[in-house]
Amino acid sequence: MSQPREDSAKVAGATYTRAGQDYFQKRTLKRSAGVWGLWGLAVAAVISGDFSGWNFGIDFAGFGGMLIAFAILVVMYYGMIFSIGEMAAAMPHTGGAYSFARSAMGPWGGLITGAAETIEYVATTAVIVFFSASYANAITAELLGFDLSAATGSNMMWLWYVVLYLAFVLLNAAGASISFKFAIVVSIISIGIIVVFSVMALVSGAFQWSNLWDIAPDAGQTEFLPHGVLPILFALPFAMWFFLGIEELPLAAEESHDPVRDIPKAGFWARGTLIVTGLLVLFLNTGVIGAEATGVSLEPLLDGFRAIVGNEVAAVLALLALVGLLASLQGIMFAYGRNMYSLSRAGYYPRFLSLTGKRQTPWVALLVGAAIGFLALVVLDVLAAVNPEGAGAVAGAIVLNIAVWGAVLAYLLQMVAFVILRRKFPDAKRPYLSPWGVPGAVIAALIAALIFVGFLLNPTFLPAIIAIGVVYVVILVGFALFFRHRLVLSPEEEYALSGGRHGDPQAEGYDAMESQVFGDEKV
Repeated sequence: MSQPREDSAKVAGATYTRAGQDYFQKRTLKRSAGVWGLWGLAVAAVISGDFSGWNFGIDFAGFGGMLIAFAILVVMYYGMIFSIGEMAAAMPHTGGAYSFARSAMGPWGGLITGAAETIEYVATTAVIVFFSASYANAITAELLGFDLSAATGSNMMWLWYVVLYLAFVLLNAAGASISFKFAIVVSIISIGIIVVFSVMALVSGAFQWSNLWDIAPDAGQTEFLPHGVLPILFALPFAMWFFLGIEELPLAAEESHDPVRDIPKAGFWARGTLIVTGLLVLFLNTGVIGAEATGVSLEPLLDGFRAIVGNEVAAVLALLALVGLLASLQGIMFAYGRNMYSLSRAGYYPRFLSLTGKRQTPWVALLVGAAIGFLALVVLDVLAAVNPEGAGAVAGAIVLNIAVWGAVLAYLLQMVAFVILRRKFPDAKRPYLSPWGVPGAVIAALIAALIFVGFLLNPTFLPAIIAIGVVYVVILVGFALFFRHRLVLSPEEEYALSGGRHGDPQAEGYDAMESQVFGDEKV
């Protein structure tokens, strides 16, 4: 006689409950992406960082400090993406960072790392919505006289937030194939916009080398580092905006035709693309409007177009610049949807979040993540209204800091997981090996730790740290009291419990280990 569906088993400090095929059939994803679809997803997720957000780092460290921060992060992302590529090829399922840490550090390590990515991607989406609304409102105010900002007497920017969230939840819920095709198209358009801006900046003569150094240096400092060396540490979180999101590629593993081959390859090409576009924007955008103005601008690329061609033509060009922000809105929303889906499917979050429906997309997770991000933006708008001086920049910077803090923690824990897994699962199949190996992961971890310390030292980041602390308390208490006793043998959990022998749902199905764990002899 078969065992009842409510059977449970205690394994690795947690309790697993039987799920079965019916559970996973309601949580299926569709394989839709090749290497260029994945490249498009990675570039789309990041490219908005070239349009807004990165520039606040110049206000802290000047152009020279920002350039040094950029170089440091290139090294970190090379080491990290190589390491993530190796782990993703070995674990071709949706969990990504949560899965890597779960296998290396157990259920608690998996949750802490996965939650960091949830915070990163939900907050990053909110940042992009914030800046997209700023761009869109600037365009409509200039061309149509339609202005929802506080300049009109009542801040109605929340209407832009609703429109943007709703439109992109619908896009991401429409199907993975549509998402990947959209990502390719908008990535190419966004790159084209940056190239056009770069050519215009150079040909028009608007770019001036002296503009890079127009921040007056503090006493005893230089034009290259106008505020000294320490602020480079404070600029690192903003320099991350040139690359933040590229690490989401493993989250597309169950929607990739060949994740073992294509995820490392797509990561390599996306990383190179983003280094080039980041350098173009860092030098040319700053050289057009000046370092001082760049450091406080909410829409630096739009301000760059304005400086070259004037307000009216710039507003038309900004319609194209907005594409870059919307590209990342789609890409990062894809990421938080899959991150929440994988943690929910395994039981760490409420299970209903992983339901997929007819389109085989995690529409519930997409909707809930959007609601959380929208509420965060509205709360910040209300708080900013209390202190209107510089309110827009402050609100944007707070959400950006929350996103980057979550990312840094996830990066650090993933690199720790990489080192542990090399020792813990030495015989696990690794179809792709990081060319930088353990040293590359250690270097990336050290740089991530350095950024983490920078957060703690900079008092302006305190609101972000407090917000993240509150979120973590809620998540960890919920896991300790409830979810830890209701986990499910998802592919990520099977890989961890089997020592790296199980975990490819494409080859093994989605309940490969249930007969072992829930058999006559309990594990």
